[in-house]
Amino acid sequence: MKKSAIAALYILAVGISPAFAHLNPDDHGSLASGFSHPLFGMDHILVMVAVGLWAWQIGKQAIWIVPSAFVGAMVLGFALAVVGLHLPLVEPLILTSVLTLGLLVAFAINVPVFLGASVVAGFALFHGYAHGGEIGTATQIAYAAGFAIATTLLHALGIGIGGALNAISGDKTRMTMNMTRVIGGLTFVAGIGFFAA
Repeated sequence: MKKSAIAALYILAVGISPAFAHLNPDDHGSLASGFSHPLFGMDHILVMVAVGLWAWQIGKQAIWIVPSAFVGAMVLGFALAVVGLHLPLVEPLILTSVLTLGLLVAFAINVPVFLGASVVAGFALFHGYAHGGEIGTATQIAYAAGFAIATTLLHALGIGIGGALNAISGDKTRMTMNMTRVIGGLTFVAGIGFFAA
């Protein structure tokens, strides 16, 4: 019963896209527009939650270093888009990030913190570039701050899911890790769906 309830909560948490997604910065401000942007795309949500969950699986310093690397590289990717530098294959690599992060969580791949941070930073560059390509009339700094805050909260959700499962079943027991791995598997399946769409 616990597994199905937790799976349902996860699907609900990542499946809800706010009705105000892609707010018009002229009406709502650049910060709100930037904040809403990552919440609109299911691919972004799945990756950002998976980053937090994978960081939780790795543990110790990874819990803050891996998500921080993602946010930092995402802001760099945003800056590349704003100054007009071209990154190839942005959308395919964003979709690949869903598959990859899903697999990393599904197999609970434990790597050194630096390697984990490097992996997520590579994908984050493309996520940030995509945000920069859709800035519209928003003010750059406020918009970037908005999506960085939203991303951080999604990472925290992933870490929180790991922590909640940990509290339910014990300190990273086999059952806890298996439940997080199921979430990774679901993320991977969703990524396949994105490629097929």
